[in-house]
Amino acid sequence: MLYIGGRLFSRLSSVLASLSVAGVPLLVKQCDPIVRLFTKVISPVHKMGKISQHMLSDVDTLPSVQLGDFLLQFELEEPRESVLEIARRELRETPETVKPAVEELRRLLEADKDLVVPLERDAWLIRFLRPCKFYPESAYDLIKRYYAFKVKHHKHYEGLAPSKEQNVFKQNVLRVLPNRDQLGRRVLVLELGKKWDHHKCSLDEVFKGCVLFLEAAMLEPETQICGAVVIFDMEGLSMQQVWQFTPQFAKRIVDWLQESIPLRIKGFYIINQPFIFNMIFQLFKPLLKEKLRSRIVFMGSDREQLYKYISPKFLPDCYGGTLSIPNVSGPQWLELLLICDKEFAAINSYGYRKK
Repeated sequence: MLYIGGRLFSRLSSVLASLSVAGVPLLVKQCDPIVRLFTKVISPVHKMGKISQHMLSDVDTLPSVQLGDFLLQFELEEPRESVLEIARRELRETPETVKPAVEELRRLLEADKDLVVPLERDAWLIRFLRPCKFYPESAYDLIKRYYAFKVKHHKHYEGLAPSKEQNVFKQNVLRVLPNRDQLGRRVLVLELGKKWDHHKCSLDEVFKGCVLFLEAAMLEPETQICGAVVIFDMEGLSMQQVWQFTPQFAKRIVDWLQESIPLRIKGFYIINQPFIFNMIFQLFKPLLKEKLRSRIVFMGSDREQLYKYISPKFLPDCYGGTLSIPNVSGPQWLELLLICDKEFAAINSYGYRKK
């Protein structure tokens, strides 16, 4: 799915044959009868031309997953023309706008002696300009809020890496669908009802797992443009689980989503929620601004309402969809994300100078 800067895509397994013909070596590791992990060795030209512009660390391998007839891997190409059209229409992304915006944002950051950021990386600057529609002053403010949030909640961000947060993935309560939806958006699924054992996995661990996923999603050019949506599956939510949600936790999540994350979160879809979920929402509701509140939709068990936002063609059968790609479990995503540790160390090396 996410780790390296390109978009995740689905291809028929015939791609493997074409790679072999092209002389690209593949190392195969058996995972189970359905899923195999492929690591494609990247040529130096590919590495410098495609990976380095989006990555803060030196990466020389591309993880990918074979799911039945589909190959999922990290693409490093720039967005497709159809996605670039979305960027032009919604984000003002044109050559005439991008270049001066990048230069002005770099100038603003150079003048800020409190921040340490990768100024030389145009792709990193564009990562923050896109959600701000290429207004450099707005992007600069977003960068300051992004790093200020990390400082404020340093105990959750200190050394944050997949290798240190394996439990939440092994508990299999959050995952990303192995495909984009009909609008090119990433789909994150959190199952915080019957699948969530709060004695084994805390809400703080769930939060850090979400941060890891969305930080990785931010590397993808197409995700920067098209954004992401989140499905909260609350089936089987118990009163004991409700008590795990505190006002402090609610404020942290809302501040993160509304003020600090440089990603276009286009919708929050609450499904299978019991009546007691209202108790949780009452913690969040007073903190929500209209923009975020308007993107939260309560759907219960009404699948037709869900299909208005995500086509069933892009949903797994557990949600009444017809998607033929097998789901990727939390432990399987962890196997991919563990390759991200070096990149997260690089991400963690930037921010406000310690005083």
